[in-house]
Amino acid sequence: MTQDSKTVRSTLAVSVVLAAALLPATGYPDTGRRSYKWVDDQGVTHYGDHVPDSANQELHVMNAQGIETARIEPPKTPEQLAAENQKKIDAEQQASRDKHLLSTYGSVTEIERLRDQRLALVSDQMQVTTQFLEILNARMKKLTATSMRFRPYSDDPKAPPMSDETAEDLVHTAKDIWTQQDNLREKQTEESNMRQQFDSDIARFKELKGSH
Repeated sequence: MTQDSKTVRSTLAVSVVLAAALLPATGYPDTGRRSYKWVDDQGVTHYGDHVPDSANQELHVMNAQGIETARIEPPKTPEQLAAENQKKIDAEQQASRDKHLLSTYGSVTEIERLRDQRLALVSDQMQVTTQFLEILNARMKKLTATSMRFRPYSDDPKAPPMSDETAEDLVHTAKDIWTQQDNLREKQTEESNMRQQFDSDIARFKELKGSH
C-alpha cells in the first residue's frame, strides 16, 4: 500500500468519527431547526416556530425530530417576584438574628435569666397600673354616689343641679380609668409577646447549638 493510500484511509476514518460524534442520540442529523410547545391559559396545547409575546407559560423546546431538548420557565408574576424577595429578606433577617443570639448569649441559662428580669419589670409596671386603677375606680364609685343627689340623676324634683366641679371630676376620672385600662392591656400584650419571643429565641439557640 502506498503512502498516499494510507493518508486517504486515515483521513476518511477521522471524518467518519467526527460525523458520528455530531449525530444526536436518535441517529438523525440535527438540522438546527427548533420548535416550541406550550399550553395557554385555557389549557390548549400549541406548537410553533415562534412564541407569541402573550405566551406566559412554560415552553418546551423541540428539535427537528420533535424531541424535547430544553424547557424554559415562564416569566414570574409580580406576586411571585414579591414572594421571592420577601423570602430573601426573611432569610437575611433570620441569619442576622442567629448571629445576634450566638454572639450575645453563651447558654440557655443566660437567656432565661434576661427573660425573667424583663418579665419582672413588666409585671411590676402592671401591678402599679392595677393599683392606680383600683384607686380610680374607688374614686369613681364615690363620685357616682355623689352625683345621684343632683339633677339629672336624682328623682327628687327639688334636687339641685350638679356643680361644674363634680361634672368635671366625673369626666376626668372616667378618662383616667380608660387610659389606665388601655395601658394595662398594652402591658399584658407586651408580656405575652415577650414570653413568645424568648421562647422562640431559646428554641432557636438550642437548635443552633445542637442541644435539647
